[in-house]
Amino acid sequence: MPSSTIRDKYNETQHRIVHYLLGGLSRGKHYFKSKYIAKELGLSAKEVGTNMAILSEICQELAIIKWSYSNSTTWMVTSKGV
Repeated sequence: MPSSTIRDKYNETQHRIVHYLLGGLSRGKHYFKSKYIAKELGLSAKEVGTNMAILSEICQELAIIKWSYSNSTTWMVTSKGV
């Protein structure tokens, strides 16, 4: 999906997270910890967790599933192939 469409659909924080996740997926990564996303994007882990939960409901490009908790929430992310 073009970046401009993603930008129109999500707030700035959600756009940055989706862009980060898409980059990780392109490198073969499927599991992401909130605290590492937060560190990379200059956000708090709570901001990431809140927005990941929202994205898990509304994101049409990615399947985002809360996977586990061990020192930080881990999310399993896959492309929906839209």
